[in-house]
Amino acid sequence: MAIGMTDEETGALIRELNEIVWSDPFSPRIVALKEILGQLRPEPEREPLPPRRNYEPPSKGRYKRRN
Repeated sequence: MAIGMTDEETGALIRELNEIVWSDPFSPRIVALKEILGQLRPEPEREPLPPRRNYEPPSKGRYKRRN
């Protein structure tokens, strides 16, 4: 849905919505404002995380006690 607003008006609306949403993020009335903000400024797609590394403890024979 397109709204007939200039870039300046859209920027001002986004700034105001951000301020309202971050001032009380857990209020139930904010949910609709978050959805509107998401439509005006969609989140960028994130790169997938690299695969997790498998860390294992050192083998028992590697670190022997010295006498």
